[in-house]
Amino acid sequence: MGNVVCIIMGGGRGTRLFPLTKDCCKPAVSLAGKYRLVDIPISNCINSGFKNIYILTQFNTRSLHRHINSTYKFDVFGGGKIEIFSAEQTADGVGNWYEGTADAVRKNLRYFSNNPDDLAVILSGDQLYRMDIAQLVRHHADTSADVTIAAKAVANGRISAFGVLRAKNDFSVAEFVEKPTDPKVIDLFTLKGELRKRLKDQTTMPYSLASMGIYVFRMAVLQEALNGQGSDFGREIIPGLLGKVAMKAYIFEDYWEDIGTVRSFFETNLMLTDLVPDFNFFDTLNPIYTQPKTLPAAKINSCNMREVLVADGAIISNAALKRCVIGERAIIRDHTELENVLMIGASHFGEAAAGAPYLPPLGIGKNCIIRDCIIDEDARIGNHCVLSPRDKPSTLDRPEDLYIRDGVLCIGKNAVIPDDTIF
Repeated sequence: MGNVVCIIMGGGRGTRLFPLTKDCCKPAVSLAGKYRLVDIPISNCINSGFKNIYILTQFNTRSLHRHINSTYKFDVFGGGKIEIFSAEQTADGVGNWYEGTADAVRKNLRYFSNNPDDLAVILSGDQLYRMDIAQLVRHHADTSADVTIAAKAVANGRISAFGVLRAKNDFSVAEFVEKPTDPKVIDLFTLKGELRKRLKDQTTMPYSLASMGIYVFRMAVLQEALNGQGSDFGREIIPGLLGKVAMKAYIFEDYWEDIGTVRSFFETNLMLTDLVPDFNFFDTLNPIYTQPKTLPAAKINSCNMREVLVADGAIISNAALKRCVIGERAIIRDHTELENVLMIGASHFGEAAAGAPYLPPLGIGKNCIIRDCIIDEDARIGNHCVLSPRDKPSTLDRPEDLYIRDGVLCIGKNAVIPDDTIF
């Protein structure tokens, strides 16, 4: 086994996360008040001892590039590098845009490695999980695999949202199908036998193995596979390699969530406010890294709070908050009530808008009631506003930067909500 190269997918257009991806790509979206989604795979790589990292980006990349460049710097003694490759036009006629995950890797293969025994670990940039990637790589070597697919046991009721694989007791992948909906097909992929007995969950609930979109390739196999036409790993490359190479499954049993929709993003963030959340950001042995900022501690004045995360620089006065995540520099004023709210916060301190003193100040005004809502960065919400998606359609667009997606109210980045708005 040679060196390990980690390749992180920078995300597509992120249409299912709109309006959060209106001005930035999915991996740049805020998480847990102070992180970005891309911090998760990068931290997993670093904590696993792998510091040869490449990130492939394409859409709305400015904030992602700025965050990565200002956060991750390796010194000459510890070694390592993070390189960003955006879609580009080259002299040899390679086209502008990546047409899928596999096509993105194909167009940058020449930068990764020429050693056929090196390993390429392909990672997604929009998932929440903590994985020792070294264990995944060891499993790949121990099973003499050419390709390894990281898989998660998912209840059959949810399996139609994933690529699904069937593995034998020696972890060999026998079948792979993308997003099955036929109950008979799902039943064929239901986890049985020795692999089912190895799961921590020993209930009678039927499970199948869902692909996590995380792969390990022997470099020679990856190069050969990408000589063909397939543009996506899950839809074309992996099914095309079945029966041709040694393909194995690696079963991951800790917390994992694919943050692909507004609803999953919203619920994942609010889950972090639980007394004992499914994902632990307080792990000092395997921390999640992010950009260090020189911010004052959060300031809380006479508030009633229950299950709330508050990031640095926030100021909350005489407010009532229940199950909320409050981001950096967020301001919440007197007698406002929030329930089930993810507030991204602000990019800077300051109340009045330059050249527009008539606008509401940054943050949330006085005497507001807001429920089931994502408030994007630098939003301005006036006084006496009542905002909620309840009793409204699950999808709705309003011209004042108010959206409902998956039953969640989204207030767009830089939105201005005037005093006395009721929605």
